[in-house]
Order: sequence, then structure tokens, then C-alpha cells
Amino acid sequence: MFEILKENYYVDLDKMDEYVQIESVSGETQIHLVKYETVKLMLDVVFSEQNEVDEEMVFKSNEVTIPFKLAFNTLLIKGIINKI
Repeated sequence: MFEILKENYYVDLDKMDEYVQIESVSGETQIHLVKYETVKLMLDVVFSEQNEVDEEMVFKSNEVTIPFKLAFNTLLIKGIINKI
């Protein structure tokens, strides 16, 4: 759980697992490697952000990096990061 803009968020591991899996014709479940690596990289960007988020400027602040904005918003839209 982590806090951004006075909201608590968590990583939904079940949703992430569902997002990166591919079911083959034979019924076996495999991992889509590109999706897995992309989600892994985006989570790393979100967790390693060093700049503080300006609570009043929201995401318009220049203090928040473009990779952070892109990673956070993508993970939020895909349901991998959710509000508590």
C-alpha cells in the first residue's frame, strides 16, 4: 500500500496475473512476456519515484516525472493499481 495525493493505493496481484496470462489453444496458461516485463518496469518506476508529489498542483507539477505519470496512469487504468 502506498499513498499518493492523500489516497491509499495497492497493487492488485490477481488483476496483474490475469492481465499477463495467455491461454493457449491446448488449454495451457502461459505468460505474455512483453506485458509481464512492461508491467514490471512500470511498477519499478512507480515504486522508485524519488520526488515528492505536490498535493496542490496534483499531477501538473514539474516535480513528478513523465515516466512516473505514464506508468501510474497506465497501471491505474488497467486496474493493476487500485484505490483502497
